[in-house]
Amino acid sequence: MLENYLPILVFIIVGLGFGFFLEIAGYLAAPRKENEDKLLPFECGFDAFEDARHKFDVRFYLVAILFIIFDLEVAFLFPWAVVFQELGWFAIGAMGVFLGLLVVAFIYEWKKGALEWE
Repeated sequence: MLENYLPILVFIIVGLGFGFFLEIAGYLAAPRKENEDKLLPFECGFDAFEDARHKFDVRFYLVAILFIIFDLEVAFLFPWAVVFQELGWFAIGAMGVFLGLLVVAFIYEWKKGALEWE
């Protein structure tokens, strides 16, 4: 019974070993050039301000919503496409409604100007 889990254990050990090897190789091969720009705090696409409660542009949130919309679309379309041959018309209609809602959300983001940068 336990011999059935041996390939999984070997796969985990090889994966962890490969990950550690790449981490150590990257650390050893990385260039060591100190630069004051590299030491600056950086978050959300712009330099840090004096106050942590400083307001910033809402476009950051609109781009995040766009990412979530298209990430969900891909996450739901791949499993659906795998079993497409076995699905009935109801499932095809349900996916059409889902994609229609995503198109409406995309048009809303487009009209709000989330896709235009200055």
